Amino acid sequence: MANESKTPIIKKVKKGGHGHHGGAWKVAYADFVTAMMAFFLLLWLLNSATQEQLEGISNYFAPISVSDSTSGAGDVLGGQSVADSGPLGNPAQPSVIIDLPAPRASRGRADEDGSDSPEPTEDAGVSAREREREQEQFHEAEDALRQAIQSLPELAPLAESLLIDNTPEGLRVQIVDQEGLAMFPSGSADMYEHTQHMLALVAKVVETMPQKVAIAGHTDAVPFSNRTGYGNWELSADRANASRRVLMDAGVSEDRIARVVGKAAEDPLMPDDPKNARNRRISIILLRGTGALETAAAH
Repeated sequence: MANESKTPIIKKVKKGGHGHHGGAWKVAYADFVTAMMAFFLLLWLLNSATQEQLEGISNYFAPISVSDSTSGAGDVLGGQSVADSGPLGNPAQPSVIIDLPAPRASRGRADEDGSDSPEPTEDAGVSAREREREQEQFHEAEDALRQAIQSLPELAPLAESLLIDNTPEGLRVQIVDQEGLAMFPSGSADMYEHTQHMLALVAKVVETMPQKVAIAGHTDAVPFSNRTGYGNWELSADRANASRRVLMDAGVSEDRIARVVGKAAEDPLMPDDPKNARNRRISIILLRGTGALETAAAH
């Protein structure tokens, strides 16, 4: 018994482990990452879009109501062609009609019988003779400015920078940039010395006039903004205010200043070329009717 051979027994042990799952998880993960990217991109777009743009997108996706029809197939065309009048109507978005108030010049006060009577205008009570006298004052001021700049050789290069015109608002004097001859350093409200001389010259003529003064700063359409958000709006306003200080230092009294505004690039001198250097300017307006009204009140 002891010499009998024993049959060897081989025991195979299977090690437990995770089976091979393939690459399906990679596809699911890639879909998840793509969806998250799209979500954050949507959030960024919503944050950067203006209210007007958001309303435009909302209106674009707004459903268009289609009138019911029992003719034909009863679908959008309702069995008719686009040229025919019918359920389709105008395939464009529905229009909204809003009754707007009449222009200020044509609005009046309603009388008791329902008729409209014109409101008094700003220069009511000013006689035609007073308006003619004011126009003569504007012509005299324009002539005085042109003669003054021609009499000063050091300001001769700036003759093309001085624009004078008669507008419905009043006599407008503008100091504009030329190519290679700016009134202010780029992005700054600290004017050059020659700009101060020009404004002091304008102030001497303005000082002799009775009208109130409006000052506006303008920039071109070249985008400008620093890290604090300071841009063309702030820059144009600061340049207008710097011009006000020079006018007052030169003799224009503070009670003559009616307004000081910055208009950025919203009112270009060269509308067809919004980035033109001449769009960068300071405008000083002797407001029509203010001096005449004060003169009339004094009498």
